[in-house]
Amino acid sequence: MKKTFLLTAAVTIAALAVLTNCKKQTTENNNDKFTYNVDKFYDLEVLRYRVEGFEQLSLQQKQLIYYLSEAALQGRDILYDQNCRYNLRIRRAVEAVYLHKTNNGEMTLASAQDEQDQLLEKYLKRVWFSNGIHHHYSEDKFLPEFTREWFEQALAEANYSLDKEVLDVMFDPALMQKRMAQADGIDLIASSAGNYYGEGITQAEAEAWYAAHKDNSPEPKWIGLNSQLVKVDGEIQERVYHVGGLYSAALEKVVESLKKALEFAETDEQKAVIEKLIEYNETGDLDTFNQYCIAWVKDLNSRVDFVNGFTETYADPLGITGTWEAMVNFKNIESTHRTELISQNAQWFEEHSTTDPKYKKEEVKGVSAKVITAAILGGDCYPATPIGINLPNANWIRKEYGSKSVSIDNLSHAYDEAAKGNGFAEEFIIDEETRQRAEQYGTLCNDLHTDLHECAGHGSGKLMPGVTKENLKEHGSTIEEARADLFGLYYLADPKLVELGLLPDKDAYKAGYYQQMMNGLMTQLVRIEPGKDIEEAHMRDRQLIANWVYQHAENKEVEIIERDGKHYLQINDYDGLRRLFGELLREIQRVTSEGDYAAAKELVETYAVKVNPTLHQEILERYKKLNLAPYKGFVNPVYTLVKDKEGRVTDVTIDYTEGYIEQHLRYSRDYSFLPDIN
Repeated sequence: MKKTFLLTAAVTIAALAVLTNCKKQTTENNNDKFTYNVDKFYDLEVLRYRVEGFEQLSLQQKQLIYYLSEAALQGRDILYDQNCRYNLRIRRAVEAVYLHKTNNGEMTLASAQDEQDQLLEKYLKRVWFSNGIHHHYSEDKFLPEFTREWFEQALAEANYSLDKEVLDVMFDPALMQKRMAQADGIDLIASSAGNYYGEGITQAEAEAWYAAHKDNSPEPKWIGLNSQLVKVDGEIQERVYHVGGLYSAALEKVVESLKKALEFAETDEQKAVIEKLIEYNETGDLDTFNQYCIAWVKDLNSRVDFVNGFTETYADPLGITGTWEAMVNFKNIESTHRTELISQNAQWFEEHSTTDPKYKKEEVKGVSAKVITAAILGGDCYPATPIGINLPNANWIRKEYGSKSVSIDNLSHAYDEAAKGNGFAEEFIIDEETRQRAEQYGTLCNDLHTDLHECAGHGSGKLMPGVTKENLKEHGSTIEEARADLFGLYYLADPKLVELGLLPDKDAYKAGYYQQMMNGLMTQLVRIEPGKDIEEAHMRDRQLIANWVYQHAENKEVEIIERDGKHYLQINDYDGLRRLFGELLREIQRVTSEGDYAAAKELVETYAVKVNPTLHQEILERYKKLNLAPYKGFVNPVYTLVKDKEGRVTDVTIDYTEGYIEQHLRYSRDYSFLPDIN
């Protein structure tokens, strides 16, 4: 995106360039001795994932994945800069000190005698995991545990300079406290550290600008999806993300790799998708983006698929601008059977939901669904990643052309394998019968709920004339995720799933109901610090559902009971619980369809934000004894082109041995294209 590097960035890249021969962090692991667990620090754990079936792909498909993977990694710096305008300067400064202290990666700091050295390494790991200085989930700024005086001396020893302004942001807890603020009665832009708006722009000014530029045509553009609003001589202007515009240096590299990938497209439809994405990156034109989305939805026959660009709007406090994300994948043919069954019955699900008929789609179009194997993760999908995706987000495209829904099988499998025998079920599930049901059917129910959420939930319902997703403002993401979750929960217990052969018997769904309610009411609280509110949209969605149902369980369909000083979830009436899910689904679809901001706000603020401090403290203490990390992310595999003596590619190999530190240092060396200040 940027065409030049500032001096400090250039120094860091030069230092990283000598890492070619650095020691691997986990040399005991190799492709024959695969282990899922890589690293653990603070509340974070890093895992590996297998790319089963890659070796059986054709050489053409392997090369396509290789170049699409390069394009996925080349936008890495964009997300850092979007998350906070100081992130690149801080990351590069800490990397420079780390490289100086480890002799350019030839040693680690884990065994260093100086405690400050070890704290530096932990802080750097945390910055990498969160793509910046704010926690990837809670969005609170985390502070270094090493002292400012020590760090300034370490910078001098590394011959690296950092402005006082940047150091203040690193070490002062009062500055840039939240990546995205959501509290009521504040200026959401001024209170957020995210870099979606230039300095001096207020929430009222931005909302007025977007309202004045709103596209009311039948096929509207995404106003502001790929731009930053800034003030120039007192006037608000857009800085558009495209080649020649904002983030040009990185997008040029993305386009370069996409053009190479184009040579290996599997079908004419896939070729058209890549060509439109190239055009969009080069021009920044949102009409072209719409054309790209339509082409992407229509490409149903290619086995390899990908997401690349400015997509989800969760991180923008106004829910307008997309963050950079990327994922490359290929279809898991065997596992896709279940999602195909769901998508084939999408009209049946729509017609039999509890929502008011006037909010239902008369005809559900083009809901294609599949189970995929992730091949590479990038941007906002890395290191932490979703396990399901439903795109595109434009309602008019979904209505006219349909959508694609995917469940990411190999990532779910990695989570499950890494969690085996960790003691969580014994500590939190109420009795042996419920634990056995969870062990037998829990993974299947989670997979099916994800499939229903993505394939049918997001694709269900319709908006009333004149309503857009922006009507719900800062609560839009929470309400939309709750809507899709409720759709999945309601149908998880439906006999239709047994009839379709997706569940083995009529009681298997109970494993999913128990896990969803326990997580929403209790165990997800391990991700929240004492005294904090719930901020992240998916966590708010889960608590909203569970808490609303709990508060409305007048016949004790579900309750929290105490045994031996510990609290457990107890479900007394699973049928009654399903009825409550259906009632809430009906209301949340109404709120969505009518764009009822007041009702959305009341639902979120009443049920989704506040935490019971006594129960919270108990859950934290019980969880701490298990020595588990509540947040997990991944390292990517490494792909290498194999060439013969004439330089022709004969294969693409995959390697799983790269460690967490090693991978991020390499990424900072090979995929860092933006200047410090953008």
